[in-house]
Amino acid sequence: MPTASVVARRGLQGLGVAGLLGAGTLAYAGLYEVESYRLRRVSVPVLPAGARDIRVLHLSDIHMTPSRTKRQRWLTELSGLEPDLVVDTGDNLAHPDAVPFVVRSLGRLLDRPGVYVWGSNDYFAPSFKNPFRYLTQRGKTPNQHPERELPWVDLGEAFTRRGWDDLTHTTTTIEIEGVRLGFRGTDDAHLRRDHYAEVAGPVDWSEVDVAIGVTHAPYLRVIDAMTADGMDLVLAGHTHGGQVAVPGYGALVTNCDLDTRRVKGLSQNTAGGRTSWMHVSAGLGTSPYAAVRFACPPEATLLTLTPKT
Repeated sequence: MPTASVVARRGLQGLGVAGLLGAGTLAYAGLYEVESYRLRRVSVPVLPAGARDIRVLHLSDIHMTPSRTKRQRWLTELSGLEPDLVVDTGDNLAHPDAVPFVVRSLGRLLDRPGVYVWGSNDYFAPSFKNPFRYLTQRGKTPNQHPERELPWVDLGEAFTRRGWDDLTHTTTTIEIEGVRLGFRGTDDAHLRRDHYAEVAGPVDWSEVDVAIGVTHAPYLRVIDAMTADGMDLVLAGHTHGGQVAVPGYGALVTNCDLDTRRVKGLSQNTAGGRTSWMHVSAGLGTSPYAAVRFACPPEATLLTLTPKT
């Protein structure tokens, strides 16, 4: 039978191993995976029969700071994809000096047709918070601090100068490969700035061939309303894919009222007797104060829109 001293020594050894494993996990999550950028490729059957495929680059949650040089380089390389369209679902900024870094990183993508909406961290800089609050207060509307307002107006001007359309509570139609893509968007639901009623209503199929809804945070009140109005596809971000996932289980939270099963990637949404495709981007960044990812690498997605079967 082991003596008390042997038991104590084994206990300390066990704690040491656990500590090393914990430190290793944190190092992996904060030093490697948080900048292990991936390009996801997904096909979505929403086009009319006989139409040519349309490639849409979905970007979200860049959370740019001047020091994120690897993220900047990776973003710049995406222009080589030469997508037909770029959709940016918000949270581009995380620092008051980040605007030129976002614009420079997007580079030639700004010469492609594009649409965008705003997220909460475009409007206000993040602040330090206990990271465990993310697990216990998910979906809670954050406080809005005017003293931490970010230069989102400057970024919007840079986007629109290059031809991208701001979809905040408005609609637009872009024709690509002979297909009329009709867009409608909202402001950020996480800050409760969404007013979908301003763009609500059944799709006018005499004006568009494909209807696409765009919003930052996929709260059910927004995505359900878009689906019920007949959107073929809804695009959103905000969730970071859960940011920290359990291997073999998945995300623990979504930071909104969307279920964790649909926290990222392509899924379907049903509301009002209709069903739409929905793509939620896990995003490229994080808050600078919670710069870790685990089992949920940062990503952009190249959506290939294909004819309905």
